[in-house]
Amino acid sequence: MRDRTLAIGDIHGCSTALDYLLEIVAPGSGDTLITLGDYVNKGKDSKGVLDRMISLHERGNLVALKGNHEILMLEGRENPEKYRTWLNKGGKATLKSYSKREKSATFRDIPESHWHFLENICIDCYETENYIFVHANLDPDLPLSRQPDSKLFWEKLTRPVVHYSGKTVICGHTSQKNGKPLHFGSAICIDTWAWGKGWLTCLDVETGQFWQTNRQGQFKIGDIQNYRHQPWLPESKEGSPIFGRSFFSKALAISSRGK
Repeated sequence: MRDRTLAIGDIHGCSTALDYLLEIVAPGSGDTLITLGDYVNKGKDSKGVLDRMISLHERGNLVALKGNHEILMLEGRENPEKYRTWLNKGGKATLKSYSKREKSATFRDIPESHWHFLENICIDCYETENYIFVHANLDPDLPLSRQPDSKLFWEKLTRPVVHYSGKTVICGHTSQKNGKPLHFGSAICIDTWAWGKGWLTCLDVETGQFWQTNRQGQFKIGDIQNYRHQPWLPESKEGSPIFGRSFFSKALAISSRGK
């Protein structure tokens, strides 16, 4: 059986949807599971999500990226002013998931193993032979080692981004309220609003197949190629997108003139 590279979008405390997704996708020992960050805040069970992340990491097949909500949580631990910002960005729901017997939780109720996961296990970005994985976005002209935090964790994906390496960018962060992945060809966003009325998405990056689950126990299966939003990029003889910067610039200019 082929070893898979599987990417999961923003989970945001939705442990039930995550459990359904893992059951359906059934990652094997040879698969690489890449989670794109934002495990905490907004949803009801950030504690349960982090418990599962730690378990997956201990099994050895998890690459966990850090999201902006993990950054907010870590900053809130050290700075009272940023703590208030974190609470208003979904931190109240996170603390509630650690509460016991209706007693309000504090940072002291969060296990050290969870802090260790957020601080030391989660990484900023990840790269394979054909793909780049980031939480939010990137500068198309810089290598991963030089990417600014403002791009990696905070900038929305609102238009196509073509990295100079030619690799496809897989990201989250820009929540798709329609529950559908955003496919620009050169970049794919799989934050499909799991904590809201959308879905939690797992993408097999090599085949384009994806699975979606929600908190109600429903699931869907789809093909990412059916969600492509960039028909004006030229195609190679083999049918694969040509992502050279000169082609991209010309296509964008032609598209703009036609508006």
